[in-house]
Amino acid sequence: MSNLKSIIKKIDRLKPISQVATKVMSIAEDPESSMSDLSKVIIYDTAVTANLLKVANSAYFGLPEKVDSVHQGIVLMGMDQVANLVLLSTSGENLQTAQQGYDLEAGDLWKYSVSSALIARELAEKKGVKETHLIFTAALLKDIGKVVLNQYVKDSFDKINTLVTKRNFTFREAEKEVIGIDHAELGGMVAESWNFSPKMVEIIRHHHRPQESSISEFESSIVYMADTICMMMGIGVGSDGLAYRFHRKVVESLELTERDFEKIIAGFAEKVKQLEAMMNI
Repeated sequence: MSNLKSIIKKIDRLKPISQVATKVMSIAEDPESSMSDLSKVIIYDTAVTANLLKVANSAYFGLPEKVDSVHQGIVLMGMDQVANLVLLSTSGENLQTAQQGYDLEAGDLWKYSVSSALIARELAEKKGVKETHLIFTAALLKDIGKVVLNQYVKDSFDKINTLVTKRNFTFREAEKEVIGIDHAELGGMVAESWNFSPKMVEIIRHHHRPQESSISEFESSIVYMADTICMMMGIGVGSDGLAYRFHRKVVESLELTERDFEKIIAGFAEKVKQLEAMMNI
């Protein structure tokens, strides 16, 4: 079993979420916040401002007028959309690298994470959840633990794979058995080290087993479902992609029908355009 202390220490090697993104998340989660509050945080970061204006003026969004300021962008796009774009522009570096332990090439984890976030947001809106930004962010960063655990999974892959194929372990269970910790639990630790809200930490930690979440089961279920839909479409399916349990009770708790799944999958072509616009940040 690997030394857990050495694994946890590697969290510090991740590029932390920027202060601007952290403040933006806090503002987006505060029902008392305003567009002015959000604008004041963003305008002092030239890189974030430039990226926001670039995306706002892209062909995909097709806004009725040219966006020349952060405040104008927030007015035309809405606080949630802008908050999501800021997070995307500042969080991609950790997720862009290849994850050989999970058989993911450079960019695969990032594409999968953004896809999952877009679908999670759609599900949250469909279910009338107010905290769509919270769910978008959690879905985007839910697999950050893989970045830290990657090398350990690569070194122990034969043992992990044997448990999955011979003893019916899920990939997460096999990680825990062989390495001593799984990527979801480690992701929760990363979220804590970045001072994310308790709810965000819970969603990331329990995105494979939402029924075990004590404070955010419903939100965790939405992120789990987005993850499952991505796998159904073959997005982000690496060495671990099909080695997870399908929790039918979670689907039932969300009251999603087969028709709902069909609509989401059929509409993903439009999401890909949004994905490409955002991935070009």
